[in-house]
Amino acid sequence: MPANPERDYQPRPGLLDGRVILVTGAGDGIGRAAALAYAEHGADVVLLGRTEEKLEAVFDDIESRTKTRPVVVPADLLHASEDAVTTLYHAIRREYARLDGILHNAGLLGPRVPIADYPMQDWLDVMQVNVNAAFLLTRGMMPLLEEAPDASIVFTSSGVGRRGRADWGAYAVSKFAVEGLVDVLADELAAAGRIRVNSLNPGATRTAMRAAAYPDEDLATLPCAEDHMPLYLYLMGPDSKGVTGQRFDTS
Repeated sequence: MPANPERDYQPRPGLLDGRVILVTGAGDGIGRAAALAYAEHGADVVLLGRTEEKLEAVFDDIESRTKTRPVVVPADLLHASEDAVTTLYHAIRREYARLDGILHNAGLLGPRVPIADYPMQDWLDVMQVNVNAAFLLTRGMMPLLEEAPDASIVFTSSGVGRRGRADWGAYAVSKFAVEGLVDVLADELAAAGRIRVNSLNPGATRTAMRAAAYPDEDLATLPCAEDHMPLYLYLMGPDSKGVTGQRFDTS
């Protein structure tokens, strides 16, 4: 493990050769950047997201830059169900016969209002996408992950999921739940040593969600998603084998 993988890691070419990685929220922002980075380092990427047009654009970029085999899976995690996850499981097994990693990147921000004013439906929606869907996908893909030589599950966290702040509502609470899910899963899987589970806080990044959360901020002053990719590659690749139950930050 590098002394400081958040800053010092340099991924080698072919780092992910032969691996299959599922990326949620792969249509834009960090998900898009991660999907491209994984493919450029040799992985076949399952592109899951809500907007098919965006996914197709990422698919085209991957095909033009690499010789890997991406696949597009349009899916709205707001309506994720056990049956849908089972269908995806069988599709991945049929197409690739393996799964080596999941990046849980999809997320809903929800309204930035005090708890006393928080709409119930928005609360349920944020929890569904940020927590429940991630749980369903992880549980549903577990048989494939358990067959991998060394698999990695990375959950996207947030600074407000480690220390709550006013007006972050369901988003902050959902990220606290994600951190708890990471702790439980990592502890359950540690003995077998085949699947590592970590959380990653990307911090302030030039994304649409950041713009929605901070409408008065100048996005041009923030790092772009591509700047964070060495850490995303470290956690998904074999160099992080044995590293589990940890909280990482891109800066």
